Amino acid sequence: MGMMASVSSMEFWCILNLRATLITLLLILFFHLSKKLYSKFFPPPSVLHLPSPSSSTSLPESQSRIPEIVSDSDLKFLIDNLDEKLDEDEKWETVIDKKTNSLSYKAKCCRPKNKPLKYLSTTVFEGCSPELLRDFYMDNDYRKQWDKTVIDHVQLQMNTTNGIEIGCTIKKFPLLTPREYVLAWRLWEGKDRTFYCFIKECEHPSAPRRKKYVRVGYFRSGWQIRKVPGRDASEIRMFHQEDAGLNVEMAKLAFAKGIWSYVCKMDNALRKYAVIRHHPTSPSVSSSTLIQKVPPELDMINGDALPAVSASIATFEPVNDEPREKSLSRKPSKKFVAKSLLVIGGLICLSRGHSGLGAKVAMAYILTKLRKRGDRSSQGMQT
Repeated sequence: MGMMASVSSMEFWCILNLRATLITLLLILFFHLSKKLYSKFFPPPSVLHLPSPSSSTSLPESQSRIPEIVSDSDLKFLIDNLDEKLDEDEKWETVIDKKTNSLSYKAKCCRPKNKPLKYLSTTVFEGCSPELLRDFYMDNDYRKQWDKTVIDHVQLQMNTTNGIEIGCTIKKFPLLTPREYVLAWRLWEGKDRTFYCFIKECEHPSAPRRKKYVRVGYFRSGWQIRKVPGRDASEIRMFHQEDAGLNVEMAKLAFAKGIWSYVCKMDNALRKYAVIRHHPTSPSVSSSTLIQKVPPELDMINGDALPAVSASIATFEPVNDEPREKSLSRKPSKKFVAKSLLVIGGLICLSRGHSGLGAKVAMAYILTKLRKRGDRSSQGMQT
């Protein structure tokens, strides 16, 4: 009898536990279904990424006057870099040289000591006027349509006296936290339909720093646009240097692997822009409409002939081959291996759980470096 009672009791508790489990599962299922239905019929409000453009017009008169954040001395700095003036310990290294029927692109980089990488590129667009190319580059609203890295852009302030414009741009790159750019820029026009633009980082009260974005703290970029003599084509020479918080070698590799497809996409967008340009998408008052004149002492450009860019991209060989052979014959140093491991760990963290993807990118970077070292080592031994 006692055994029968215990068996009945066990059956009772088993049935009770089974019912409780079923009720719990039903409650969980109901909760998930109700959550999905709620999110479907009551979507959350959109998040505002950037400050309102109206903030630039609501500033007091004392703050609406932008000082010369971008001055003629910055234009001089740009011209010097476009003329490839480097320090004694700096050398250019060719990154890419490609072309199609409608465009050609050449780029090289330089690694200054204790500063971000410098890039110098030359792009020639066939069947394009300098004015069209200038307007295309300065139309930030149109850029949001074709440049998928640009999440948002807003004009913060415009100085109608000196033509300096300030804006905020949010960019998103794979595996990385979105970057926030608060920049000031200014345009100049020289003789023979030559245009310049220089851009640099700045601070603005309408764009406080936010934790969800990485603020780019160092940014120097600019370009020169002019007509190619004797051809229906325009050339843009660009200097670029920024510190976006990336590993230098990783940034260099990403640039080399992705820049050509980006330039081709830009060329397609330019051809479409030539058709829709009569419908302005940028603000009515901008740096493009308030372009400044190049000072006479800086307007020394010879428009009769363009410099031979291919000749200026020199090959750099060491004066003494012996030290190079010794350095190339070494195995990857412990310092390089340690840096590689740090890159792997950083990319795994940046990928937010997608460790496989982060590790693949990092390993591609490391294997590329090892392959280059191995190729150089074998060449040195053969020599």
